[in-house]
Amino acid sequence: MSRLNRYREAGFHHVSINVGMDMTPFETVMRTLAGFRSWLAQHPEDFVLVASVDDIYHAHTSRKLAVSFDLEGSNMLRQDPAMVALFASLGVRQMLLAYNRDNSCAGGCHGAGSGLTTLGRKVVQSINTAGIVIDCSHASKRSSLEIMEISQRPAIFSHTNVKAVFDHPRTIDDEQILACAAQGGVIGLTGLGIFLGDPSASVDAYVRQIDYLAERIGTSHIGIGLDTELYPEHKDLPEGEDENDWWPIEHYGQMNGHVQLQPETLGEVAQKLTRLGYSDADIQAIYGNNFMRIAEATWPNSVLEKTFTR
Repeated sequence: MSRLNRYREAGFHHVSINVGMDMTPFETVMRTLAGFRSWLAQHPEDFVLVASVDDIYHAHTSRKLAVSFDLEGSNMLRQDPAMVALFASLGVRQMLLAYNRDNSCAGGCHGAGSGLTTLGRKVVQSINTAGIVIDCSHASKRSSLEIMEISQRPAIFSHTNVKAVFDHPRTIDDEQILACAAQGGVIGLTGLGIFLGDPSASVDAYVRQIDYLAERIGTSHIGIGLDTELYPEHKDLPEGEDENDWWPIEHYGQMNGHVQLQPETLGEVAQKLTRLGYSDADIQAIYGNNFMRIAEATWPNSVLEKTFTR
């Protein structure tokens, strides 16, 4: 967790930390949440665990980094939509339905191409009600389109890339891009070289992705979703799980340790965008204002609202 200081020093105001994926045992998810919450409580001088949109603004005023949690998948719900509210109460503010593989709620991007199940549709409703941002990253195309069709709140792709620039199962095509923008969502771009189509994960490759989206849906629907590995040497794979089942070798080569655009390079990205004619307002939108709009449309605005909203 101490490596979060990199984001503070790079000028970030908020980060979302993953606390579990579909292959993560339920007990591990809960212990991870407990451990992260405890660490943040012990470092109030630099970090704030956000419970509302107001917390992000207060953290910025106090020069602290706002932190929230996300879940990549829905297996930790144990097929019970009521579990969504529990995770919301623990600081989860963003959630996927499927991580790469098909599950009881939705199809994954490496699955059979299936869409939402009956349970998945109930979970979408529970995510909307709980004030959690619903995230289509890692889902199958069909699932992502169905999520965006039925969600009562704007859906996002928090960390993906453009299939027309580089074709990979984890990237999204123009139909998904246009659907996301049409329902007011935001597409966060990862800095992973294997998705950018550039093994060096260069600034130019990242800007190329921004340009592609800006030409088609404008800058109001683009965000930063670097998906940085804070501990690239650590494998989040429980004992007994096969790495190839979750990250097929033909598409990834290996589970982690891929070359990535780092948080410290975003200043260079902004300079490149300025030289290309992007306005300060465009860059501020991409660098956080667009995702703040999603949070304002989804999260509780204050702790009071969080307490009394049912």
